[in-house]
Order: sequence, then structure tokens, then C-alpha cells
Amino acid sequence: MMTRRSQGFTLLEVMVALVIVAVALAAGMKAAGALTDNAARLRDVTVAQWCAQNQLTELRLNHTFPGSGESTFSCEQLGRSYQGRQVVRSTPNPNFQAVDVIVSDEQGRQQLTLSTIVGRY
Repeated sequence: MMTRRSQGFTLLEVMVALVIVAVALAAGMKAAGALTDNAARLRDVTVAQWCAQNQLTELRLNHTFPGSGESTFSCEQLGRSYQGRQVVRSTPNPNFQAVDVIVSDEQGRQQLTLSTIVGRY
């Protein structure tokens, strides 16, 4: 006479299923962490770009031809402080100057460099 086998999962099957779920959850957590890091980086670069654009706009609104050299500025956006450097270089055409604005965060990490050409008014 045949004996009837009890129904259900063996301990080994349950352990394999738990390992699969654990690996899937770990991969999901890693992906979520990467998304959070990318969002924070995007925020920092966007705010640094605001600071750089504000500096270049101020330069244009002054209607003065910038002299060659380097200067520093600070910018506060969204409750965070950013430090910047404005580097003005001459170009082959004396009626234009090349301007680079480099923006760094509070820890001194460079976030953005924005470059433009400014003409004589």
C-alpha cells in the first residue's frame, strides 16, 4: 500500500525562496540609494548653475568691460552657501573677453564651470 506524502514546502525550498527575496530586496535598496544620490547631485549642480548664471548676468548688467584676472564671490541658494571664482582671460580679438565662472560647494568640491564670451559695450 502506498503512503500519502504530506503537502507543503520543505525547509530547503523555503530557504531558497528567502535567499531569492533577500537578493531582490538588496538590489532594490541599492537602486533606490543610487537614485537618491543622483537626485542630490542634480540639485547641487542646478543650484550651482543658478549661482554662475547670476554672476554672469551681473557682469553683463554692469555694462563694464571686465579686465583680465581672477576674483571670488559667494552665493547663497536654498539655504546653502557656494563659493565661486570668476576668471577673465583675454581673447585674440581685443573687443572680447573670455569669462569662466567656477562654483564650489561648502566643502570646496567643484560643482560647475560655466564659460562665456563678453563683448565690449
